Amino acid sequence: MEGTIYWTDWGNTPRIEYASMDGSNRRIIADTHLFWPNGLTIDYAGRRMYWVDAKHHVIERADLDGSNRKAVISQGLPHPFAITVFEDSLYWTDWHTKSINSANKFTGKNQEVIRSKLHFPMDIHTLHPQRQPAGKNRCGTDNGGCSHLCLPSGDVFTCACPTGFRKTGSKTCALSLDKFLLFARRTDIRRISFDTSDFSDFVIPLSNVRSAVALDWDSADDYMYWTDTNSDSINRAKSDGSAQEVIIETSLESPAGLAIDWVTQKLYWTDAGTDRIEVSNTDGSLRSVLIWENLDRPRDIVVDPIGGFMYWTDWGANPKIERAGMDASGRIVIISSNLTWPNGLAIDYESERLYWADAGMKTIETAKLDGADRTVLIGTDLPHPFGLTLYEDRIYWTDWQSKSIESADRKTGLDRKTARENLENLMDIHVFHRQRPKVHSACSINNGGCSHICLLSPHPKGHSCACPTGVNLLADGKTCSSGMDRFLIFARRTDIRSVSLDIPYFADVVLPINVTMKNTIAVGVDPVDGLVYWADSTLRKISRASLDGSNNQDIITTGLVTTDGLAVDAIGRKIYWTDTGTNRIEVGNLDGSMRKVLVWQNLGSPRAIALYHEMGYMYWSDWGENAKLERAGMDGSDRKVLISMNLGWPNGLAVDKAGSQLLWADAHTERIEASDLEGRNRRILVSPVQHPYGLTLLGAHIYWTDWQTRKIQRADKDTGENVIVVRDNLPGLMDIQAVDRTHALGYNKCGDKNGGCSHLCLPNPVSYSCACPTGILLKDDGRTCDPSPDTYLLFSSRDSIRRISLDTDDHTDVYVPIKELNNVISLDYDSVEGKIYYTDVFLDVIRRVQLDGNGLETIIGEGLKTTDGLSVDWVARNLYWTDTGANTIEVSRLDGRHRKVLINNSLDEPRAIAVFPRKGYLFWTDWGHVAKIERAHLDGSDRKVIINTDLGWPNGLTLDYDTRRIFWVDAHLDRIENADLNGKTRQILVSQVSHPFALTQEGRWIYWTDWQTKSIQRVDKYSGRSQETVLGNMEGLMDIIVVSPLRQTGSNPCGVNNGGCSHLCFARSYDFVCACPDDLVNEVCSTIPGYLPSPPHPTNNSEKISGPSSPNTQGERADSTPGVTAGSCSEAEASDGLCTHNGAIPASAGDKLRVPHIIAGSLSLLCLLLLICALLIYRHRRAKLSDPALGTLTYSNPSYRTSTQEVKIEAVHRPGACHLQRHRKEAHPDNGFTKEKIRILEGFGLLSGEESEWDDLKQVKPSRGSILRDHVCIKTDTVSLQASTASLDLTETQQLLQEEQSETGSVTLPPSPERRASLPDTGWRGRHLPSTESEV
Repeated sequence: MEGTIYWTDWGNTPRIEYASMDGSNRRIIADTHLFWPNGLTIDYAGRRMYWVDAKHHVIERADLDGSNRKAVISQGLPHPFAITVFEDSLYWTDWHTKSINSANKFTGKNQEVIRSKLHFPMDIHTLHPQRQPAGKNRCGTDNGGCSHLCLPSGDVFTCACPTGFRKTGSKTCALSLDKFLLFARRTDIRRISFDTSDFSDFVIPLSNVRSAVALDWDSADDYMYWTDTNSDSINRAKSDGSAQEVIIETSLESPAGLAIDWVTQKLYWTDAGTDRIEVSNTDGSLRSVLIWENLDRPRDIVVDPIGGFMYWTDWGANPKIERAGMDASGRIVIISSNLTWPNGLAIDYESERLYWADAGMKTIETAKLDGADRTVLIGTDLPHPFGLTLYEDRIYWTDWQSKSIESADRKTGLDRKTARENLENLMDIHVFHRQRPKVHSACSINNGGCSHICLLSPHPKGHSCACPTGVNLLADGKTCSSGMDRFLIFARRTDIRSVSLDIPYFADVVLPINVTMKNTIAVGVDPVDGLVYWADSTLRKISRASLDGSNNQDIITTGLVTTDGLAVDAIGRKIYWTDTGTNRIEVGNLDGSMRKVLVWQNLGSPRAIALYHEMGYMYWSDWGENAKLERAGMDGSDRKVLISMNLGWPNGLAVDKAGSQLLWADAHTERIEASDLEGRNRRILVSPVQHPYGLTLLGAHIYWTDWQTRKIQRADKDTGENVIVVRDNLPGLMDIQAVDRTHALGYNKCGDKNGGCSHLCLPNPVSYSCACPTGILLKDDGRTCDPSPDTYLLFSSRDSIRRISLDTDDHTDVYVPIKELNNVISLDYDSVEGKIYYTDVFLDVIRRVQLDGNGLETIIGEGLKTTDGLSVDWVARNLYWTDTGANTIEVSRLDGRHRKVLINNSLDEPRAIAVFPRKGYLFWTDWGHVAKIERAHLDGSDRKVIINTDLGWPNGLTLDYDTRRIFWVDAHLDRIENADLNGKTRQILVSQVSHPFALTQEGRWIYWTDWQTKSIQRVDKYSGRSQETVLGNMEGLMDIIVVSPLRQTGSNPCGVNNGGCSHLCFARSYDFVCACPDDLVNEVCSTIPGYLPSPPHPTNNSEKISGPSSPNTQGERADSTPGVTAGSCSEAEASDGLCTHNGAIPASAGDKLRVPHIIAGSLSLLCLLLLICALLIYRHRRAKLSDPALGTLTYSNPSYRTSTQEVKIEAVHRPGACHLQRHRKEAHPDNGFTKEKIRILEGFGLLSGEESEWDDLKQVKPSRGSILRDHVCIKTDTVSLQASTASLDLTETQQLLQEEQSETGSVTLPPSPERRASLPDTGWRGRHLPSTESEV
């Protein structure tokens, strides 16, 4: 409004000032009785300003010119900080009271605390249009004609330029800076322009600058470069801060010096951590090590493209300044005396002199470029010089101790000036300008003829060619080899690196694989295709990529837990791996296909694996409870324990084929040992080694990684002597492999046309054997395999669906490669089309997919709450499911069309469901308040309870179609029972199981999943004996079914042309019926087989279509009666009983009932059903009134509702019940847990996915017959527990129960079970020994 600005200054002379908004007319308006003037605000309406003084504890005001000063509030202000005004009130923050306060702006009265308990409240403003009143815009609509800034000044305006930019006219500014001083201050980089006279420093807007040390610049692209010793990286950005990027961030430890060759666009740097001088292109590509020997903490570096030399300082044990060609040729020491900490370097290209600053000698000196004519330029008043640069006739330097930037005459050292002072952490300094000398170079023409890197060198040679790190230059002196021939490759958890053995120095290079790695443990190399393979135990996958980082690919993504060892069979084109989590050794093709489990029995914790291709052997180490080294054929045959004594944690393993010996590293005994290939003649090679992990061998040397020393070391393979450090300071070292691509590969018979095998060809000591993927039998010809198992189990485990073949005796699980599995509960299989159907209660969908994982489609995606059970009618092509959330049983076609609710009354908690198409029966379990097993026809008719006594939590249900019996598991009574199809001849098959969930039947066996034992078990279905574990150590087990050609057999009338029905066909024990879906809209539906109603009149309403998300439903639509067209049932046809809008009419074969008889019979049946329903409702309500459980929590047996991130535990609100004791109490010794509370825990266990919760559940689970039934009164209708989809802590459960205890006074909780202490990030999970390697 007035074109002025006001500010407070609490420096040595506290004051309040104002000036015009262009900085002119500056004036002090208050400078007395001020100490810490903090906040300041202007009352535009009253034309006053208000400020707070934290030292004087006062709020004052004055006119805008400083007159009429007056204290508004002088009491009750411990530490005011900021202030604002709005209308008649002042608002301020106070550090001491940590509050926001207000008072009247005229009197200071009516003080009020607006908000308290704030952590150091800072600035405060009022957001309202009154706080920014309209005023005159002095700059007009076109920014006053200014090219950059238009600043008001009184009634006029001034055109201004950004800091450092010079004016090129009265209203225009330069577009860029021509010359400026560039310096680093660790956490920022600043510039001081030489284009203007104010010499103000400007912070260049950069991000993540943590410890900037060295600087340089290139005016050609307007880039500045800097090193960061905190992030160990080299970065660049435009001089205005744009286009910032990290160009080098690997294999750096302390990059302290940086120099730009502006002629060939090369970047040179020194690294005081690795003691190396390196070079690369300015974008970080084609990196090469130039000097790696006899360096001891190199510091600064400068280059002279004119002469082809580079110079650097070294402040190690013997400080010196050295020179070499820019290609590292002709290296000499030019200064070696009277040096302590030689820091900054600079070259005067005109006078051909070298300048340096020595922080120890406290001097700035100069000499000729060969070190002659050494002179002290400045020898006084230099506390700690660091950076140094030259420009025109001045020399500039930074000083740590004086915290200043100074300059002097570069020839005499006189005329010293201070450019800036009071600057902390000053580092390197340079002058950016655009007058660097132009130099002609041979590298500018066709890259000097070099295939990769062209480097300048001293005359007369002028230039030379170089190769990226680890690659050799060929004899022509210009061309680099295609890659490394002999090298080490090792994993470092988050990256994979290589060390070339072709060159005379050891330098690790990160493979540029553009993929996230979290815990890479094992590595292997295929020298034929030049691919590296690695296993990540956190991501649980095996991947591969080219050695140049391209073509990365995940080859195995399922069925892995902790892959510790990996070996590549480059001859047979196979990959072998060990898995400590599953305790298996597996093999597969190099692309991950045709996986086969080779060894699965008697494994503790298999780790390293090594192959002897020519002999057909594989060796592995096992650091389980009984540590050992084993050997077997590469097909798993002839397994043998070689060494089992005096082993602790046998980690790395290597086979010396030339020396016929086996070598291993033991981190517990701290030894590297060797034996012959039979495990005899054991001897110690190297001892002690602190914590060896990976071990490999190449030529005459062994190489190993060490966790504790963080080193890669080398020793002679025969004697263990001559130990040297290959690379150090490498945390997270894991596996290591040596590769020699010049060495000819061996031979085995599988290398020739896969040995004639259709699938897997695996060598063994005698010859080879053909093998099939896991679970598939080899045919009688011994060479070919079936495409899939004949009979197998399918089971779900929350985030996976797996298969266990029953054709083979290994009983190992194989993942079905299905994507997007979140919380799979129930599943079934359709043998006709070969598809799996499953429910996912996280997404609330029903989906189907082929066995190979293809063809995934959502068939039901709406209207589901908690789908517990699922069953396929393979004859009528219908799908049935239970919904515990909606308390319904529904049906649809297999493609999701024609959905219909069959049963929606008298259901409490429906769970498992099974169909018997041949008999036309539907069975389901209900674990609600009154647990029961029911049966109905497939259309929902003739419903009856067949079992309702002596049931707890009837979970799983299956049918034995051969013996015509039903089997079920009871998770509360802990048993498996069976009965005939009418619920009669009931028998207990197994009387004591832990916590069964689902079951199935095949042949003479009953299979079931168990939550507590985390296993799949089976038992003889006739005797209940021969119980055995099929698969153990399985988390999150859910449903299980059998896929067998003998399982889904039989037929019924609906199996032929859908029974002639237009939509749904339901078989019954004596006939079949046609029915219409619930969502029938503008669509014809006939309930008379083969009858086609007349089409409807055209309407404008859009037709509602329900079905799968995938449009591929022709197979299912073909089941409908040909010729049925879209339309609606007419009223005349409906009145004649020829069709219904939404119903079913039975159609018996050969029975020609007339329409009147049908109508009369239907009405009679309807009246009877109404009477039965009324009776059931009356009995149900009467039972509720006397139900003792209505006051208790009803959330009991597991519910899977996780998609909403919330578990709701419902209880009926009955005010009067709180004063009645309706429950019979019994003494119970088991910590007072009620049955309902245990059921709550079970629900949480299912919801959380943490199967460890069942250990706690079983400890408090009451025995049958002595359940303490406490009466619990809950005053609110719903208790909500926020729960993560992944886990729900038992502590929250206990808190809920403790709140319940406070109302009843009858529950005592046991202490929380101790959580296992977190292990360090070791790459595996130890299980057997209480003191294992993973606890180191």
